[in-house]
Amino acid sequence: MKTKEQLIDDLLNLAFAEDVGDGDHTTLSTIPADAIGRQKLLIKEEGILAGVEIAKMVLHKVDPTLKIELFIEDGAHVKPGDIAFIVEGSVRSLLVAERTMLNIMQRMSGIATTTDRYQRRLEGLHTRVLDTRKTTPGMRMLEKEAVAIGGGVNHRIGLFDMILIKDNHIDFAGGIPQAVNAAKQYCAEHGKDLKIEVEARSLEDIQTILDLGGVYRIMFDNFTPALTKQAVELVAGRCQTESSGGITIDNLRDYAEAGVDFISVGALTHSVKGLDMSFKAI
Repeated sequence: MKTKEQLIDDLLNLAFAEDVGDGDHTTLSTIPADAIGRQKLLIKEEGILAGVEIAKMVLHKVDPTLKIELFIEDGAHVKPGDIAFIVEGSVRSLLVAERTMLNIMQRMSGIATTTDRYQRRLEGLHTRVLDTRKTTPGMRMLEKEAVAIGGGVNHRIGLFDMILIKDNHIDFAGGIPQAVNAAKQYCAEHGKDLKIEVEARSLEDIQTILDLGGVYRIMFDNFTPALTKQAVELVAGRCQTESSGGITIDNLRDYAEAGVDFISVGALTHSVKGLDMSFKAI
């Protein structure tokens, strides 16, 4: 299995392959090979900055000799007019790296900003916001990193690092006991130490899961805040709890006040507006 660093490198290779192709002919035809210049990363919208470390990777993948002067780190609150960093070196390299770097930083900063907005709605409560697998294909590692930078918590990275038994698994397996017992047996037979989470669609489902034991977290699927409160009381701290489905920024706190440990929000990654910024010549 590839590491996070290898996946990011693959993403950057693809990004440059689709953007640069056999060459940036505009830059090659208009900029002398020996031209040296400077550009600044200018913030144009208030939010949370994310993607600085990835930007360094993008720039140095294009040209290891580029010099970066950093002023603002990942996770910082930024406002219009702020300069995150200045890069100096080959003008050709700067222009080739510009769009890929901005695409990534704008996307990551938008996710971090949205996550921060959701998490701040839960101020004073123990509940944390979780991301989901509703990410841009190929960019999951970066988008989940952006969630963490924005103050959220990463759920499982993919299908490989946790067992999450959802409604379709339950229905195809023949019921909650069959699905959970099969998952436990699978882990034992394959030497896997994977946490098991199970989706519940009713209080009866929750009781069934608790009776089976060995479950790390129960997900309350499409419960109302009132039903969530009953569910939390039924679990009584015996495992972690998570709310999912039909949750928005407007009703987020209602679910948190019901006592749930985590709230998963697909909107953190699947429909985010990028944070406005530009890479301007000095």
